[in-house]
Amino acid sequence: MDFQAYLSKFEEILNSTNPVEPYTDSDYLEYAKLNFSRTKRWLKTGKLSADMVTAIKSITKPQTWVVITEPWCGDAAHSVPFIEMMAKENPLITTVYELRDTESRIDEYLTNGSKSIPKLIIKDENGVDISVWGPRPEECQSFFLKSVEDKTDLDKVKETLQLWYNQDKGKEIQHELMQIIQQEVLVDNK
Repeated sequence: MDFQAYLSKFEEILNSTNPVEPYTDSDYLEYAKLNFSRTKRWLKTGKLSADMVTAIKSITKPQTWVVITEPWCGDAAHSVPFIEMMAKENPLITTVYELRDTESRIDEYLTNGSKSIPKLIIKDENGVDISVWGPRPEECQSFFLKSVEDKTDLDKVKETLQLWYNQDKGKEIQHELMQIIQQEVLVDNK
């Protein structure tokens, strides 16, 4: 599905009188509500750096950016809008969204054995993987893994991650994806 279909999926979940799993669970429905709000906020207020725009525009060959996500995923609400904004800067980039729990290839892109999302898989014009990013910026991932190791209360972890994303304003995901673009030779340097 494209990004608009992904946003429509959010609305379908939020407006359904007969929700599907996992949204029959009130916690998941609440996550989806919060994440739709966060996604819309970043689409409205998020800004790409001039360096990021330059890097994206310097890509000279077609690419497909496959984003594996779910509406209930808090990390996705903060990363996916920036991924989409980046892709929109270059007509050679096509985004495809897959829902992890129903239609994705997540088993091919596990993180330490888990189906962590969001995942961005950058494919060349022949469908060959160039690079994979996710499930969250490295600083967040380090914090998350340490929290799991320390058995930190999940609500405290979510709160800390939310504050980090709000303060970061998409800078770290841009930095990491710019490094991928530059290091993985996604740009034709001829």
